[in-house]
Amino acid sequence: MSDRYDQLREVRARHPEAILATAARRRRRPLLGDTGRLLLIAADHPARGVLGVRDSASAMADRYRLLDRLRIALDRPGVDGVLGTPDILEDLLLLDCLDDRVVIGSMNRGGLHGSVFEADDRFTAYDAPTIAEMGFEGGKMLCRVDLADPATVRTLAACGRAVGELARYRLMALVEPFLSRRTGGRLRNDLDVEAVVRSVAIASGLAPTSAYTWLKLPVVPGMARVMTATTLPTLLLGGDPSGDPARTFAAWAEALALPGVRGLVVGRSLLFPPDDDVAGAVDRAAALVHGTAPR
Repeated sequence: MSDRYDQLREVRARHPEAILATAARRRRRPLLGDTGRLLLIAADHPARGVLGVRDSASAMADRYRLLDRLRIALDRPGVDGVLGTPDILEDLLLLDCLDDRVVIGSMNRGGLHGSVFEADDRFTAYDAPTIAEMGFEGGKMLCRVDLADPATVRTLAACGRAVGELARYRLMALVEPFLSRRTGGRLRNDLDVEAVVRSVAIASGLAPTSAYTWLKLPVVPGMARVMTATTLPTLLLGGDPSGDPARTFAAWAEALALPGVRGLVVGRSLLFPPDDDVAGAVDRAAALVHGTAPR
């Protein structure tokens, strides 16, 4: 294990106050750079119990392996920042990886993957005051709407409060909505275009203001129809990493050309590509995001 990780463990054990102090010294940048677009690396899957990538059920279980790949990704030109839970973002802070990067804190990880309470997306990670105190640029929340599950109304109320609280700090509220339903005992997201449009309408109306609201949406067939449903700035989520990478990148390229789309938020597809070339996958995504002007 590298000396950097030895130091990281020592700081965590002896000097936990260094996390906030390091955050205070972090060099910040505007949310949007010259291209007006964002490429963010997502690293909030483990906190919801999602550790698998393709045929490996524990690909992200090794924290050091995950951090190695995040460090490679964040060092590539064209990568604007990272989205993660407190444990991962604090590791990256102490490893000096977050200067001049957009940092988005993941807020609700309580709907654990595969659980009977999965639709109850409670806020178990960041809150708006902590995101502001850490000097981060915003917060992200999952907002799954299961019309047959009474827990959904709690999720909607909590997301609405979080959007409003982030807005009071003038911080991005990145909302990831889905219409979801249980099928065969599993909670599954409905990726039919009309379902995605309906989820956009619900998410857009959360909170007393939408001034700082951004959407994080899946790339689906009929994406042009989806983007007519909102005027809010939108980032595309990377989606299932098990698909053919060439087709995935082609779908991203097509969706990035739509009005209102401002970039990508991608995790496993770039951190664990089939050929294991993290830098190459990240560079290809960065070229897609920043190669054309936003509309």
